[in-house]
Parts: sequence; C-alpha cells; structure tokens
Amino acid sequence: MSYVERLISHDRALVAGALAVLTLLAWTYVWRGAGMGMSALEMTRLTLFPHLADDAMSGMAMPMPFGWFSIIAMWWTMMIAMMVPGATPLVLLYAAVRRKASPAQGSSYASSMFVVAGYLLVWLLFSIVAAALQWMLVRAGLVSAMLLSSSSAILSGTVLAAAGVYQLSPLKRVCLVHCRGPVQFLTMHWRAGRFGAFAMGFRHGLWCVGCCWLLMLLLFVGGVMNVAWIAALTLLVLVEKIAPAGRVASKAAGALLLGWAAATLVV
Repeated sequence: MSYVERLISHDRALVAGALAVLTLLAWTYVWRGAGMGMSALEMTRLTLFPHLADDAMSGMAMPMPFGWFSIIAMWWTMMIAMMVPGATPLVLLYAAVRRKASPAQGSSYASSMFVVAGYLLVWLLFSIVAAALQWMLVRAGLVSAMLLSSSSAILSGTVLAAAGVYQLSPLKRVCLVHCRGPVQFLTMHWRAGRFGAFAMGFRHGLWCVGCCWLLMLLLFVGGVMNVAWIAALTLLVLVEKIAPAGRVASKAAGALLLGWAAATLVV
C-alpha cells in the first residue's frame, strides 16, 4: 500500500484534522477583527450591562471596506468558529459509517466535506439575515456603530429574556435532541451519495440553527465582535451538544438569562 493510500485510509483522522484547521482559521480571522478594521480584543468590553459602558468611540463609524460582503463574512466566520466544534461528532460518525458501508467507494473524506458544506450553507443563510439585522439595529441607534454592542437597555433586556424563554421552551428541547444525537440523526436521515451527504449536512444545520439562533443574537447585546462573549457562547453551545449534562446546562442558562434580563431592565 502506497503512502497516499495509507493516508486516505485514515478517513476520520483526515476529517478531524480538516475541521480543526477550519476552526483554527476561523478563530484567527475573528481574533484579527474579521475585516472590521479593529482587532476583536479592541472591540471587547467585559461588562454585564454593555448599554451602560462608556464608549469613547461612539461618534466614530467602523470602516467596512467591503460593505455587505464584509459584514456577512464576519458573521459567517464567527458561526464557523463557534459551531463547527459542536458538529464534529456527527461528521466523524458519518465518515466512519460511510467507510464501513461502502468500502469499495474508497475514502469517505470527500463525502464528509459535503456534509460540512451543507451544514455551513445553513449558517451562511443565517449570517445574511444577521447582517441585515445588524444594519437595521445600528441605523436605529440601538447598537453601537463602533463596538457593535447594545446601547439600549430595552434591546438588551428583550434579547436576554427572549433567549432565556427559548432555552426553556419545547422547541429548543426538540432541536437539542437532534443536535445531541448524531447516531439517531444518521439513522433517521441517512442519504447515499455526495448529494445525500450535502442534504444531511443541510438538515443538521437547520436543527442547529433552530437550537442556537437566539443564543447567537445575544452578540447584539455584548458585542458582535466581543471575543469574551463569542468564547462564552461557543462553550455553552459545545456543552449543550456534547456534554452528558448538556440538557441541564441548557435549562440553567435559560434561568440565568431571564435573571440577567430582569437585572438589565432595573439597573
């Protein structure tokens, strides 16, 4: 067996490595500012009530040389950085099942990348909507044009409360079941071929958006490029999806968000 053949035979290692590199590149781009003209660290403020934070740069407008494409790319890169780790168990399981089910077809690496492509397409669509919402909130003066964080107690409280209620809702629970159960998901939705892999990735992405969309909108509260909020939400999503106590953590987060919303509206 040649070196290339031996390398291809280690499908799961190749897939895991590709996903790790993709995640690392996405985090690097976010850390460097995702094309926003400032690093993420410069746009990070550690505060529970961002609308009260003093923004010395509030009169400035953030340079966005590529307009809409820059904003969409920023959101999509963040979604890749935040969501790919949680989707990795499904992709690796698919690679293993695909390899055993169709060994004659060779490496499952390419088909696994079609799963990833379908998954990321859903988050691209979400990013387009989020970019449009960001534009509207900045234009309305509810979100800082420079730090991209909430400048309104009403906006902060509303988003926090909505996210808290959703964390405790039956719809969140149903979506989380699909996100936490890769074996069950593949059993129910298996499709042959690369188009089938793409379709499975897309469907799994829809469940993940259903699970996490309101958590992602919390970035409008703490700051779209606030690396502390991005890291905290990434950890919460990862715990919800793969930790044994993920469901408990999800409900606990909901209760915390509701309390946080109440505090935001009274400070």
